[in-house]
This record gives sequence, C-alpha cells and structure tokens, in this order.
Amino acid sequence: MAIDQEKIKTLREMTSAGILDCKKVLEETGGDLEKAATLLRERGIVKAVKKMDREASEGTIVSYVHHNGKIGVLVELNCETDFVARNEKFVELGKSIAMHIAATNPLFVKVEDVSPEVIEKEREIQRAALIEEGKPADKVDKILEGKLKKFASDICLLEQGFVKEPEKTVGDIIKANIATLGENITVGRFVRYALK
Repeated sequence: MAIDQEKIKTLREMTSAGILDCKKVLEETGGDLEKAATLLRERGIVKAVKKMDREASEGTIVSYVHHNGKIGVLVELNCETDFVARNEKFVELGKSIAMHIAATNPLFVKVEDVSPEVIEKEREIQRAALIEEGKPADKVDKILEGKLKKFASDICLLEQGFVKEPEKTVGDIIKANIATLGENITVGRFVRYALK
C-alpha cells in the first residue's frame, strides 16, 4: 500500500518520529493515523527504557516563577547532547517539570534518594497511627508497607502524578520525551523557593 506524503508528514508532526518510522507504521496499520501514532508511542517507550541507562551529562537549568512572584523553582534537566539541550521540546519539558515542582513541592527526585532515616521516622509514625486505630497486629506490617509506598510517591518527584496529566507520573512524562527526543533525560536536582 502506497502511503501519501501528507499522511507521513501529519504523523511526524503528531509524534516527532522519523520519516521512515512513520512510513513503516502507516503501512503496517493500513494508513490509520491514530493506530500508527499509538504503535509509535508503544515502540518509543520500549526504546526509551533501553536508553535510560545511558549517561546524561549535558542539559540545561530551567526556571519557573509563579505569577504571584511568591514561589520560584530551578531545575537541572539533563540529556546526552547539547543538540537536545537546546531543543524547544526539551526546554518545554523542563518548564513543565519546574511548574509541577512549584505546585507539589516534592522533597526528592526519586525513591532511591530518600534517606533511610526519613523512611524509618515515617514507619514509626504510621505504625503508631495504625495501632492507635486498633488494626490487628498481624495486619499492621502489610498495611504499613502500602502506606510507606504511598508516602514515597508523595514526596518523590518522579513518582508524583503530573499536574498537567494526573493519570501519568512525572517519570512517565520523562519516558515519553525520551522516546520522542531519542536520548536519555534525567532530572539532576531542583530547588524550590517560597516566601513564607
């Protein structure tokens, strides 16, 4: 089946995938743009996961100041090349992440960054609360593990539901951008300032 150039161009604009990839999936899906876009995203996420081990030593610092001037954020967003660091989509991702941080105030980038002391303190607080609620002793540890997972996702940037698309985590949004931009992307660090 011959695919016209206009469909290839449209799919490329929708997904930022390469011309050959667009042509190939359009042929596979019989020219159905929606199916082709979904297929490209699925394949892109698989490729993105493979790229997540690569070093991301380039990048940019992105800032966000809330319209009232009372909250400001600086985010270090890393990628593999300076070419991608200057890409408009990469910078927009950084701005979106900075805005998310302003709104949600995470304490850490990822779960691995949470110190054992913070987890242990939360474990003690939650255990005491569960016992106070009268939960059976044999169920407390199981309930506690679920509460600690929820606690970590609440305070870790990559685990939080993204403010613009709450059904996806910030980590999911970054993976989608890895698939689109073709390079590993990581959040190096961030700082959030707020007037008291």
